[in-house]
Amino acid sequence: MNVLAIGCHPDDIEIGCAGTLAKCAARGDTVTVCHVANGNLGHEVIAPDELRDMRKLEAEKAGGLASIHVVTCDVGDLMVYEGSKQQRDLVTDVIRTTNPDFIITHAPSDYMPDHVAVSRLVFDAAFAASVPHYQTAVAGKANVTPIFYMDNLAGVNFIPTEYVDVSDFIELKMNMLECHVSQMKWMREHDGIDFAEFVKTCARYRGLQCGVQFAEGFIQCLAWPKLATKRYLP
Repeated sequence: MNVLAIGCHPDDIEIGCAGTLAKCAARGDTVTVCHVANGNLGHEVIAPDELRDMRKLEAEKAGGLASIHVVTCDVGDLMVYEGSKQQRDLVTDVIRTTNPDFIITHAPSDYMPDHVAVSRLVFDAAFAASVPHYQTAVAGKANVTPIFYMDNLAGVNFIPTEYVDVSDFIELKMNMLECHVSQMKWMREHDGIDFAEFVKTCARYRGLQCGVQFAEGFIQCLAWPKLATKRYLP
């Protein structure tokens, strides 16, 4: 299958669903990750233009560990708006280009405005991409596909309806996360937060819920005609 994960910032996908995507790639799926925002405001010291370039390379390195193709819409942090036609069209083009069998993105209940905006952009763009006469930079149309929302940070206000056992991929997930040096190093040295352990603990907790060592949780978007009887998640 073609699998598309659309996150807001570089590292959001590693936090929420990298184990699932690695598992998809291992079973033979073609996996693409798209970041809508470029992460340019994600540091208190590194200047935005420099950080933008750093985070792009970090994301590509992380994707490379799991044979995942990484692209970006290159929108600035805190500049993501669900009502922006330009941004909706950028996401529409990504969906048309990849023509995914299913999409993973942020939940509508996430904590960060940029994340919530991306969730809505994906919902809207997924419909727009299926309308052949809706014109964007990429012609044609994509199929209407299921959307799965990945876990919120720390699992707050998120009760999964789907689980993926990522026990065999947890170390790869953590290695992918560690590629985001600009974030991981800063949080350890400046904030005193071991964010890798934070993420691993969340995966362990989701694993406890479904009877495995490590898991990632998802909620399926319940909207017609995005529902199907087929199992998409690995």
